[in-house]
Amino acid sequence: MALRGGRVPSRTSHKHRRGNPFLGLANPALVEEISPPLRALARHPVPPEVAYQLVHDELLLDGSARLNLATFVTTWMEPQANQLMAESVDKNMIDKDEYPQTAAIENRCVAILADLWHAPDSEVATGCSTTGSSEACMLAGMALKRRWATRTGHDPARTPNLVMGANVQVCWEKFCRYWDVEARLVPVEGDRLHLDAAQAVAHCDENTIGVVAILGSTFDGSYEPVADIAAALDELASSGGPDIPIHVDGASGAMIAPFLDPELIWDFRLPRVASINTSGHKYGLVYPGVGWAIWRDADALPQELVFNVNYLGGDMPTFALNFSRPGSEVIAQYYTFFRLGFDGYKAVQQASRDVATSLAQRIEQLGPYRLITRGDELPVFAFTTTDGVTDWDVFAVSRGLREHGWQVPAYTFPADRTDLAVLRIVCRHGFSSDLADLFMRDLTQVTNTLIADVDKAGRSGPGSFHH
Repeated sequence: MALRGGRVPSRTSHKHRRGNPFLGLANPALVEEISPPLRALARHPVPPEVAYQLVHDELLLDGSARLNLATFVTTWMEPQANQLMAESVDKNMIDKDEYPQTAAIENRCVAILADLWHAPDSEVATGCSTTGSSEACMLAGMALKRRWATRTGHDPARTPNLVMGANVQVCWEKFCRYWDVEARLVPVEGDRLHLDAAQAVAHCDENTIGVVAILGSTFDGSYEPVADIAAALDELASSGGPDIPIHVDGASGAMIAPFLDPELIWDFRLPRVASINTSGHKYGLVYPGVGWAIWRDADALPQELVFNVNYLGGDMPTFALNFSRPGSEVIAQYYTFFRLGFDGYKAVQQASRDVATSLAQRIEQLGPYRLITRGDELPVFAFTTTDGVTDWDVFAVSRGLREHGWQVPAYTFPADRTDLAVLRIVCRHGFSSDLADLFMRDLTQVTNTLIADVDKAGRSGPGSFHH
């Protein structure tokens, strides 16, 4: 999205950029006319194979998605899923009268998730698909705010607030800013790197619309203690304090815990959990972008937020921030549910966790690194350098890995722990043990190079490596 304008080149300025002669059938005059438009449309059309090849060639400059250990987003699906998505890419999810079977498939997915998360009655599940977890969080936040306003009599003098850890994904801060809600971000401190029960309750008051508990922090892959937070809020309510609901941001963990941590109580089995979201395009194993928002029951979603629209011949209920969007990702989600079943999902997620825990252990054994998490909750872990490493840092490691094609983010933790800088590795389906071996080979080489550069600088004065 362009936020600031600039000088727009003339429509003929692209002629100064030479194209590939082969694309113009070795016709120099034609080649002069063929160049990708930058800020204005070219005057004339080009053959489809030429447009394809030039765009394709530009995309070679992107990093390899399979080597991207920064993203949580699915980077591989089966050919059959790709085919289904290609066959349904022209279907508009909003046109439920025109595409009734796609609408029925969406409803099946909602019911499957409601059952997976132990909703009281999955047969009449309340939920919807979204473009991703960010939209799902916005919708859940709107429901929390409206329920709070109803409880408090819509008093304009009161300012609603939402309690959450400072480690939340930025979409929650966006929600608070866009919908005039005070964001009560609980700082991390010491070894507590996410929200806990005591801090959640300490930040609540009569104007708190809800508490957001994260099942899988993006900073380090750890689960927040949803059951403990719920118990603390139960005690607060029973002692005469406000009755505050929980929303579980399960963008990643809501598609991990049901399969790998069945004994963990975090979902609608806790009466205080009002809603849950997840990203189908993360550990739901679907290409972007699809998310899901599920409410405990119809009472948890205020009906005044649901619009009934007379559109294209039918009365259609809708609860979304946008209108038109493709149905292909919803169909791909259903394909994956159908294809894998419970045991298939369990096998895929267990394989990712096995890679994560094994890789974390091997990195710890290298010597210069200290684990923050071990990949035994989300298949995600963070690590930093040991106290003895003073001449290089995680940012240097990240740069070195990029030279080998690996994308591994280095960043600091949020407020009150910005002194802690880490590297984070996301192990997704497709990041196999073989690829993990190659990653360890390259990490070992990068680490040895950093150590050697420091030794060389110490022997012969300043070298090429600076801090």
